[in-house]
Amino acid sequence: MSYKTYEEYSQPYVDEIKSSYESILKNIGEDTTRNGIVKTPERAAKAMQFLTQGYNMDPKEILLGAMFEEPYDDMVLIKDIELYSLCEHHMLPFFGKVHVGYIPNGKIVGLSKIPRIVDVFARRLQVQERLTHDILECINDTLQPKGVGVVIEAQHMCMMMRGVQKQNSATTTSGFRGEFKNQETRSEFLKLIG
Repeated sequence: MSYKTYEEYSQPYVDEIKSSYESILKNIGEDTTRNGIVKTPERAAKAMQFLTQGYNMDPKEILLGAMFEEPYDDMVLIKDIELYSLCEHHMLPFFGKVHVGYIPNGKIVGLSKIPRIVDVFARRLQVQERLTHDILECINDTLQPKGVGVVIEAQHMCMMMRGVQKQNSATTTSGFRGEFKNQETRSEFLKLIG
């Protein structure tokens, strides 16, 4: 499935998940016939389908669909890519920014494709560490650049709303391949995103 910029729903999926949400609401003591709640199971089912649509998308296909031969061989940086995902442990949101840099090796990719692959991996149940790795390896394997770096800075609602309840905490993860393992290149990248 290619990347979609609009919402589409599979009605059988919505109906099945809607039933599960109705059960959850009843089990927490909510009146599912109450005016403000009566449509909540369907809305929640549609939201869940949207927030997990990355399982049905191929990020490599997205990159391959806009890859171009180009002799440019300096760093390409896409920073401050908005990130919204659900943690796989509590199914609560985490959100932040992704910074991606790569050094082409004869091929570049359309700039909008990098944020799109971020969305593909973010729209799956995730942990930030794996999300960083997935984005990094997809770019590295598909574009085969001279180097690639990914940094994610995110806040996790599972830490902010429950558990340790630390509202000002943030988590940073990073990954580097190729020339980004070189201290000078990595320092340039980190300075540019700072």
